[in-house]
Amino acid sequence: MANDEVAGPGEHREFLVVAHTGREVVTQTMDSIARYCAAAGVRLRVVDYDTKTRDTVATESDEGPTGRARPVSHPVDTEHLRDLGAAVQLASPEPASAEGCELVIVLGGDGTFLRAAELAYPAQVPLIGINLGHIGFLAEAEANRVDAVMQQLIAGDYRVEPRMTLDVTVIDPARPDNPVARTWALNEIAILNAQNKGVLEVVTEVDGRPVSAFGADGVLVSTPTGSTAYAFSAGGPVMWPDLEAILVVPSNAHALFARPLVTSPLSRVAVEIDKRGRAAVALCDGRRRIDVSAGARVEVVRSDRSVLWVRIDAEPFTDRLVTKFDLPVTGWRGRQT
Repeated sequence: MANDEVAGPGEHREFLVVAHTGREVVTQTMDSIARYCAAAGVRLRVVDYDTKTRDTVATESDEGPTGRARPVSHPVDTEHLRDLGAAVQLASPEPASAEGCELVIVLGGDGTFLRAAELAYPAQVPLIGINLGHIGFLAEAEANRVDAVMQQLIAGDYRVEPRMTLDVTVIDPARPDNPVARTWALNEIAILNAQNKGVLEVVTEVDGRPVSAFGADGVLVSTPTGSTAYAFSAGGPVMWPDLEAILVVPSNAHALFARPLVTSPLSRVAVEIDKRGRAAVALCDGRRRIDVSAGARVEVVRSDRSVLWVRIDAEPFTDRLVTKFDLPVTGWRGRQT
C-alpha cells in the first residue's frame, strides 16, 4: 500500500540518515542511498556526528554507554555523496534535526535504531532500519536489500505503523508535585542497582496497589517492541509488537513470587525503591539515564505519542522471530488441507 504522505512531483522530499559508522559496509550502503536519492531528486540529511572519525578508546560508543573501545570508524563522507549527485545537508544530533523529513533511514543495529528514535520521536517522523550488524531485531531489512528498499521508499511504496511507547516519571516522595525527571522509552525502562554490590530492594505496584516486594538486580518495564530485548534476556515473554500491553520483568529476583507480569496498556506501573536500601538508576532504552534515590519511585504509563515505524513488506512477526533467533523448526509441516 503506497504511503499517502509522499510528496507529489516537484515537491520537497528529504530523508535523514543515521548510521553506525563502525561497520565497513556502511560506506557502500550510503553510496547506494545517495545514488537513488540523487536520481529521484530526494535530498539527504546526515547527522554531523556520523561524519567524524572515531577510532580511540572512549567511555561511550555509538551503541550506548558501554565503556569499550570504539571500533575503527568509517565516517560518512558528505563530499563523496555530493560527487554522486546527492543534495546533502548536515544536521546536529538533536531532537529538531528530523523536522521536515519524510522519514529517517537507520543504518546499523538496534542500538543505532534507538539513537535515531531520539531524533525521530519528537518530530513524529517515521523510521526504517537497515541492519548492518548481527541480530538487528528492530530493522526492517538487511544491508544486502538496500537497492530494493530504496526503490520502494522512493516510490512511496511503504506503510507506517505506530509502535507503543512509555512515559517515565521519577518522583521523590519529599516533593511529590515536582518530579525529579520525565522521559520516554520505546523498548524498556531498566531500574537497576546503582552499585555493583548487594541487591536493590523494591516494591512493584500496578494501578496504585502493591504487588510484590523483593530484592533483585533490578526491574524492567517494557513495551511489546522491547520484549525481545533486555526483558527477553531477563526471562520475560516474547510479545507480538501489535499487542498493546506493559510488561514488568524482575531481574535475578530473590523472591518466591517475582514472575513477569503483563498488564493492561491503561495501567500505571510503579517501582518504589526501599528508603532504607540502595539507590537505583533508571536507564531508558539504554541511553537516557536518571538517578533514582532510595525512597523514590519510578512511574510508567503508556504514552499518548507513538514511534512511527516504516514497513515495506508483509513478513509475519513469527517469521522474523524464527530468523533472527535462528529457532529450530525442523519437522514443521503446517496445517494440512
